[in-house]
Amino acid sequence: MKGRLIALDHVQGREAAALMVDGRLDDILIETDKPRPGTIYRATADRPLKGQGGMILNTPDGTAFLRHGKGIAPGDALLVQVTGYAEDGKAVPVTSKVLFKSRYAIVTPNAPGRNISRSIRDDGIRDQLAEIAHESMGDRTYGLILRSSCANADAEDIAEDITTMVDLADQVMGGAVGAEPEVLLEGDGPHVVAWREWTAKATVETAQGSFEDRGVLDALEELTQPKVSLGSTGSMYIEPTRAMVAVDVNTGNDTSMAAGLKTNLAVAKELPRQLRTRGLGGQIVLDLAPMQKKERRTFESALRGALRNDPMETALVGWTSLGHFELQRRRERVALSEVLK
Repeated sequence: MKGRLIALDHVQGREAAALMVDGRLDDILIETDKPRPGTIYRATADRPLKGQGGMILNTPDGTAFLRHGKGIAPGDALLVQVTGYAEDGKAVPVTSKVLFKSRYAIVTPNAPGRNISRSIRDDGIRDQLAEIAHESMGDRTYGLILRSSCANADAEDIAEDITTMVDLADQVMGGAVGAEPEVLLEGDGPHVVAWREWTAKATVETAQGSFEDRGVLDALEELTQPKVSLGSTGSMYIEPTRAMVAVDVNTGNDTSMAAGLKTNLAVAKELPRQLRTRGLGGQIVLDLAPMQKKERRTFESALRGALRNDPMETALVGWTSLGHFELQRRRERVALSEVLK
């Protein structure tokens, strides 16, 4: 099937959303038992982590880690927001810079100013969006970011989205006063996140069983296997460990001088989708196929280009002395292998 399809269904009783592009699974969101990113707590400071500059906090869902704890004393109450998932046994990562994110607007109470996505370059549209922002925000001092999805959206929908997020911010920020840890706002589930983030034109299916009908379940089964076929160019094995994610690349039967670069370029193209759908983050180490050192720049450019449209923040760390290539990827999801046990 050509085009984009969003399927909203359940997997093993868990709410899930799948994005199919031209018949291939491009992204998958599945509910977990851990606190959702975006959840806002009123937390209390427990103890500082000496040498790290951070602070351990108490929340209704257990301990949390705030990276910048300067000026916070044990016992202080503060508002924090979950930024990602923690590994088992570790504190949930949070930030004190809370925001309220929707399909068209992001309201930032702690960062005043009104901004429009730089990807919207049409001056006429930007002027129209600035006017909508001015009318919707009124004399509120909150910051506002209008997302790229506003470019082709209806003015009334944008205004309604801004108003909803501002009202929500008022409600949550008003609950900041208090001494006991409390959940002030639950993060969005997979279906809402799909509506919020997958904004490009797509067919939407909500019927029960759509995952099976559209091949999502078959794709998930493939993702539980370490081997990824790269067609005639070779294959790669993606194997997460507790310390890192190891990716081993093989050229297959091709033994020509160009085989290594050809296979590595195929890896660069496919790797972001594989990491995204498998929910993998942290340290990624690539054991690439042999290629000449002068070809490394070509591989890096290809990988950087493939990551440009990936929603996960990924840093290209560089080459090791053993010839491996390292990435550092933000841990925004729980590994698929942990969710579908």
